[in-house]
Amino acid sequence: MSDFEAILKAYERSGGDPNFLRSPKVASLVISGNRVLGANQVPGVRIEPEEIEHGVRVKVIVEPGAQLDIPAHLCFGVIPAEGVQEILPEFEIGDGARAEFIAHCTFPNAVNVRHLMEARIHVGKNATMKYAETHYHGEAGGVEVVPKAQVKVDEGGYYSSEFALTTGRVGKLDFDYVVDVAAHGVAELVAKAYGYGNDAITVKETIRLNGEHARGLAKSRIAVRDEATSEVIGATEGNAPFARGHVDCIEVVRDRAVANAVPIVKVRDDRAYVTHEAAIGTVNKKELETLMSRGLDEETAVDVIIRGMLAA
Repeated sequence: MSDFEAILKAYERSGGDPNFLRSPKVASLVISGNRVLGANQVPGVRIEPEEIEHGVRVKVIVEPGAQLDIPAHLCFGVIPAEGVQEILPEFEIGDGARAEFIAHCTFPNAVNVRHLMEARIHVGKNATMKYAETHYHGEAGGVEVVPKAQVKVDEGGYYSSEFALTTGRVGKLDFDYVVDVAAHGVAELVAKAYGYGNDAITVKETIRLNGEHARGLAKSRIAVRDEATSEVIGATEGNAPFARGHVDCIEVVRDRAVANAVPIVKVRDDRAYVTHEAAIGTVNKKELETLMSRGLDEETAVDVIIRGMLAA
């Protein structure tokens, strides 16, 4: 099996459709370790990858006014059991453009793998960027993932990010996104993870609402069981008149797992309004009893409830 076929197989296992990575009509990028296996551009989108010692530096430029009818598809992976992958992406979404990205990061055989991402993202005036990232780390729990991003949303821009790691082991996750939002801009951050064994999950989401009428949502859905741990730090700042923000954190804990939530709200203008809610607990007893009365054992019923929560 070639490296390209191996990474496509892993991509499919993580929930992606390999056909998008083969289509000349779809903007795409395929990276295995520190090698670029494929990069396809379409009108309005430039993808410029550069191989470095332990990974890839890549610049993605969506030209002003460009409208992507089909999401761009990105694949990052490490096939061997051990390795380090460093991804340094820079996204430039031009004024008035609209772009959606679907990314899958897959490490199916990982025993000792580190995946480091440090992104810089700029969403131009009245532009839209949607980014959905799904991870699959195999079953050994031998992955350390450190995704970090600095995001700037200009006036009237819209940025949304959804990070999901809900199948297979987590290993160690240290997620840290910071978003600055200008007037009338919107930012929505969603993080979902399901940890078990001795997995360790840390999620930090920070939204700074710096312009009038800026809006933001920092949302997390985390479940831990066995001896896994989780800590969620969701911060939203209302720094301008009529800014509106909300922090929404729900964590489910089972067995000997430990969950911690730290919602942070800061308001520097008396016309801004920022709220938060955080809840930590076990699964709903009534829901559990209902599923078990229909023939599911307790372990399966708990998993069904948790996955329903993560899908919301």
